[in-house]
Amino acid sequence: MVLRFFSNPRWVIATLAVVAVMAASPTLKAEATEFTAKMQSVDDLKAVFATVESVDVIAARARNTGTIRGLNVEEGDLVQAGQVIARVRDPKLELEIKALDAKLSSIDAERKLAKTDLIRARSLRKSGAGSQARLDQAETRLEVADRNWAAMKAERAVITERQSEGAVRAPKTGRVLKVNVTDGTVVVAGEQVAMIAVESYVLRLRLPERHARSLKTGETVSVLRREIDASNHQQTKRINGTIVQIYPKIEAGRVVADINVAGLGTYFVGERVRVYVSTGSRSVIIVPDDYITWRYGLSFVRLKNNREVVVQVGQRSKNGIEILSGLKPGDVLIKADMQKGAVQ
Repeated sequence: MVLRFFSNPRWVIATLAVVAVMAASPTLKAEATEFTAKMQSVDDLKAVFATVESVDVIAARARNTGTIRGLNVEEGDLVQAGQVIARVRDPKLELEIKALDAKLSSIDAERKLAKTDLIRARSLRKSGAGSQARLDQAETRLEVADRNWAAMKAERAVITERQSEGAVRAPKTGRVLKVNVTDGTVVVAGEQVAMIAVESYVLRLRLPERHARSLKTGETVSVLRREIDASNHQQTKRINGTIVQIYPKIEAGRVVADINVAGLGTYFVGERVRVYVSTGSRSVIIVPDDYITWRYGLSFVRLKNNREVVVQVGQRSKNGIEILSGLKPGDVLIKADMQKGAVQ
């Protein structure tokens, strides 16, 4: 029977394959549950506060001198470009318009009289009863009256335009940050009526100048965003932002950078937001969570030789937990589910 078995090559090959798989299985399992400690370069993140600021803050100014009437906005209102936010009324302009209307009526009467005189002078000149000098005087008188009427009309248009400029309009679409006047306030031409933050917000970051060289345009940073869930509970969510500009001037010992983050329109201008930025890199050992056990307030790992050592853990990253002390590069660890006698 044995000779018959070995005489069949197919049975021999199948038997050897099964034996090889059975022999290799423990080794593969051991290799899959082992981890070799090695140094890795990670970003050294620093938690700082950035401020929500508008890219552009512009002023809505009065173009006339007068009294504020009909203030239509208050702090926090959203305004559109060209929207009337207040009106400046100057009573003197209304009096000037009335005076010009009276002068126009007088000049118009003079024009009518000059036209009548011109018609009469032409008729007398045609019949030979009037002189050419009288006809010339009538024509000149009508021409002067027409020009006076046109000049007065243009002057009235100027006053009317000045009166229409009493409407203070929003220069651009944005949110009102501050209103500097109230109804009844006397303002002069060029005075600020309201400050408007244009709808383009950034996170403005200010770091000590020693970190200036570590910041790079286009670098991704983490931003902690506060949100309110359906149960009206506040929670934080980490989102990514991008450094879009680094200002070349150091202000009060700090470097200033702008971070572009989506959804800043829901923040208050001036609100502080926690940001994690990279201020350099360092070399550490990172171990996956399932290779570490905790008991009695200490952290333990087990080496391949079944010796258990105490380690000091640091920050948690996406690949595991940093090991500050207790391990050296080249140490081989086994998983927690293979640690003999470990208390979970």
